[in-house]
Amino acid sequence: MSKVTLDQWRMLQAVVEHGGFAQASKAIFKSQSTISYAISKLQHQLGIDLLEIQGRKAVLTEAGEAMLRRAQTLLKEADALEKVAVSLSEGWEGTLTLAADVIFPNSLLIKALELFAPVSRHTRLELVESVLSGTTDMLVSGKADIVITGIIPQGFLGEPLISINFVPVVHMNHPLAQLNHLISEAELKQYRQIVIRDSGIRRDANAGWLGSEERWTVSHISSSIRLVKQGLGFAWLPTHHIQQELEDGTIKQLETKLSNSRSVQLYMIFPDSNYIGPAAQKLATILRECCHDKGRQN
Repeated sequence: MSKVTLDQWRMLQAVVEHGGFAQASKAIFKSQSTISYAISKLQHQLGIDLLEIQGRKAVLTEAGEAMLRRAQTLLKEADALEKVAVSLSEGWEGTLTLAADVIFPNSLLIKALELFAPVSRHTRLELVESVLSGTTDMLVSGKADIVITGIIPQGFLGEPLISINFVPVVHMNHPLAQLNHLISEAELKQYRQIVIRDSGIRRDANAGWLGSEERWTVSHISSSIRLVKQGLGFAWLPTHHIQQELEDGTIKQLETKLSNSRSVQLYMIFPDSNYIGPAAQKLATILRECCHDKGRQN
């Protein structure tokens, strides 16, 4: 086992950073004799000279530069380890799992995580993006600390977070896009519909299927958008995911006898509302603020 201590390396670093023993003594609140003894012992233990005096200033030798460079990595790791220990002692979670339905706006999700990063205290974050009951499975099984879903399972309370609008769309050259009247449900069913697969264990709620004779099922919204853009079918898609395509005319919103838009309310749910850890509380607050700001912009 190494006899060299981190404290010795810290004192050596202080001497180098502050230019001498007296200056280091004032900076780290240790006596000059304590620092001098610690570094002398360090050099003896290692069998090499780490410092040399040039004028009135203590500077590293070539060997000292190499050794301190390695030691600084250890010091950073030790500081990080101490911070994690403090966080855990305060009840701050070491790991945090956020399960979000894929229809939750990606821009809001990224913004929330960017704001959470500098205050996360080294918390390991796992983001699980799923569909329909796949998200609630994470909640019911207790595998997630925060869940964003449009389905509130029995026995849980949901906090309204954001409302997501869906519209029926096709490629601008699709036959449905050429109709000049309100399209009936029967007409829609004559064409291929692209639907999002329920990612839950039961898989009993494929998103928005109208019962079309021909159905293609995909696992993610991005796949649905690509297929629609290729003219391979129609789909109900969240407007925030296809805003650019609607604006540049790549795809067209259909005018139907059904409602021309559907709204899905997303909720934030905690597996145990009686205990929400401080890291989960912090991330939840950030998510609320991001969604609130988005609502005001709209």
